[in-house]
Amino acid sequence: MTEILKPLEVVVAWIMVTFHGLLTDIGLPAESGWTWALSIVGLVVVIRILLIPLFVKQIKASRGLQLVQPEIRKIQQKYKGKNDQASRQAMTQETMAVYREHGTNPFASCLPILLQAPIFFSLFRVLNGLKGIADGSKDPIGAMTQTLASQAEQSTLFGAKLSSTFLGSDELSVKILTVVLIILMSASTFTSQRQLMMKNMPPSALEGPMAQQQKVLLYVLPLIFAVSGVNFPIGVLIYWFTTNMWSMGQQFYTIRRMPAPGSLAEKALNERRAKRGKPAVGAELKSSSTDAETEPAEGESRQRVQPKRQPKSKRSGQQRPGKPTGSSGGAGGGSAGDSAGDSAGANSA
Repeated sequence: MTEILKPLEVVVAWIMVTFHGLLTDIGLPAESGWTWALSIVGLVVVIRILLIPLFVKQIKASRGLQLVQPEIRKIQQKYKGKNDQASRQAMTQETMAVYREHGTNPFASCLPILLQAPIFFSLFRVLNGLKGIADGSKDPIGAMTQTLASQAEQSTLFGAKLSSTFLGSDELSVKILTVVLIILMSASTFTSQRQLMMKNMPPSALEGPMAQQQKVLLYVLPLIFAVSGVNFPIGVLIYWFTTNMWSMGQQFYTIRRMPAPGSLAEKALNERRAKRGKPAVGAELKSSSTDAETEPAEGESRQRVQPKRQPKSKRSGQQRPGKPTGSSGGAGGGSAGDSAGDSAGANSA
């Protein structure tokens, strides 16, 4: 595990040192705890920017899971009460087929958290190793030299060192700052999960076993962070709180602009569009669907089919209503004369 995290520790240390150098260049004190805390915030910004493509996949996966819930419940009802191996296997196969059909995956929504975990533990190890690097008992970690490690180790934020933990220190300043950060971290975790669940889920997705599990996690996860947070250095708590705030802002933007169909967020979006005189999102989708249905097939022309013109030989032999076909003289005159003679004979009779 140590060898696996070693490259990540070097990267984490390099990002922190780089931001520390940039902040000192604009006038912040090199030994200040605020400078090092902002360096951790810079680390969060870099990591979260790199994870934006995965965040987009996470949102799509979460939305897909919400939309397939009615079909999943139908499958569960179909095999309800059947506990034999064949039924369980058939239910699993049908469920995975639904996921494949809709292009979603129940594990895709966990990718950003899973990929952040190594960064989280790497930062934990860097902060825990500052004291050893400063006194020379440990080798420097990448750009984190002995001088910089000594600065980071001695720097304080509200009187508390960034490497201090709640259980590992007897100082009141450490206890207070740690408790405040744990509360903020747990509250931001709860708020971001609740925002995703309550505003961006259709009513159908708030029912069923999976929805109940999500509601349980909504309250359990903050408690887990609150209990485990007493073992984390203050710098790690700053990292986790900052990444939660980033997640809240990212989710707010995504939910506001691209809400899940049938959710409260979509209703709010349509209300805003109505005030601006724009059609509802569903109406646009329906319109585009209708246009697609009336779209001509490939190779077909959109032009109106024009009637074919008849040859002159045929047109000359046709008579328009109320008009003679020919003029005086020649064959046309003879035809006109015959017609006139017939008419006169009929009248005299």
